[in-house]
Amino acid sequence: MRLAILGGGGFRVPLVYRALLGDRAEGRVTEVVLYDVEGARAAAIARVLADQAAGVADAPAVIVTADLDEALRGADFVFSAIRVGGLEGRAADERVALAEGVLGQETVGAGGIAYGLRTLPVAVDIARRVRRLAPEAWVINFTNPAGLVTEAMARHIGDRVIGICDSPVGLGRRIAGLLGAEPRRARLDYVGLNHLGWLSGLEVEGQDLLPRLLADRGLLESFEEGKLFGADWLQSLGVIPNEYLHYYYFNRETVHAYRSAERTRGAFLRDQQARFYEEMRSPGTPAFKTWDATRAEREATYMAHSREAAGAGERAPEDMESGGYEQVALALMRAIARDEHATLILNVRNRTTLPELDSDAVIEVPCTVDASGPHPAAVSPLPGHATGLVCAVKAVEREVLAAADSGSRATAVKAFALHPLVDSVSVARRLVDGYRQAHPGLAYLT
Repeated sequence: MRLAILGGGGFRVPLVYRALLGDRAEGRVTEVVLYDVEGARAAAIARVLADQAAGVADAPAVIVTADLDEALRGADFVFSAIRVGGLEGRAADERVALAEGVLGQETVGAGGIAYGLRTLPVAVDIARRVRRLAPEAWVINFTNPAGLVTEAMARHIGDRVIGICDSPVGLGRRIAGLLGAEPRRARLDYVGLNHLGWLSGLEVEGQDLLPRLLADRGLLESFEEGKLFGADWLQSLGVIPNEYLHYYYFNRETVHAYRSAERTRGAFLRDQQARFYEEMRSPGTPAFKTWDATRAEREATYMAHSREAAGAGERAPEDMESGGYEQVALALMRAIARDEHATLILNVRNRTTLPELDSDAVIEVPCTVDASGPHPAAVSPLPGHATGLVCAVKAVEREVLAAADSGSRATAVKAFALHPLVDSVSVARRLVDGYRQAHPGLAYLT
């Protein structure tokens, strides 16, 4: 099978390739095409993959191209992990928002809207090309904001685009391990939008173990989400929120931590990865060793501002292990290509899962997957306290989609102003103008 990776020079591509190397079954991926608009980055990652493949019999062949149509032709699967504007764009998203006193995180709040507005035109172009050049291909989208981008692409290629995220996987793995259960045997009752979901049950052999966790303050305070949110708040909610809900529940504290920091997360990653790719310009640089050391530093500093605001301390070693989105992607490809049934938390069209949203709204929910694709599983209703937030954020996403389609500045202002983390229409107007000035790619908003 042929896998095209869009954003093939991206830093996390070696995680995907490592997962492919462990797949020895018939019908596996035999050819990986790295597409990237920056040839030097793709060449650097190709060197890392070559190090990974050393000594591995029949490792997937790697092809590098800057031609998108060439990458898509003949693809069985397309993995989309593009970053429009690069990490400099992410740093600018944070900077413009923080100047207005609001959050600029890349998927949440003003930063997420800005990232969506410059990414959607590119994602829609990719979807149209897939429909023309590889109509039988399945698109696995990891491009953020993952739910928003998946919904935009689904308007052109339907259910053949599936969004993935490693955040729910990590949450389920942590809680299952904490309760002494094998993560693969646990059924997660999880529902929401991407980076806006809640775990309301963890069932093993017909028994829901989550109430035992919620009743034990010591256990609640022993894992990442418990440290972020605090036992009192989790017991009040009666569910375990996705870690990204910290930006909503403790917004003031997180914005303060961002504004007080020497560098934002985007600026840190921009500088860190610039060093990595610069080092990789030297032919003598040990490719995999250099990449792996950079990856370890990246993982250790994940959500550092939120942990600082919560006083949660450093990440636990087990939370820095790989096995997240690349394993979800591999399991998804296996289930579709080989009709190996799997249950995965994915970003898919709602259909009738959540009555609060229309059928085409992309949600994040457990799905059973087979050769015909993903099928949303039955889940508990949204908690009452979550319903308004989910509906509000989905309404914002629809305004972002409308602004990207129409190029309307007024609609973009509406999207910002309606977001729960933007507290003024005047701020929304200044955000749009600030982002248009920071990003030439947003000049289409008039």
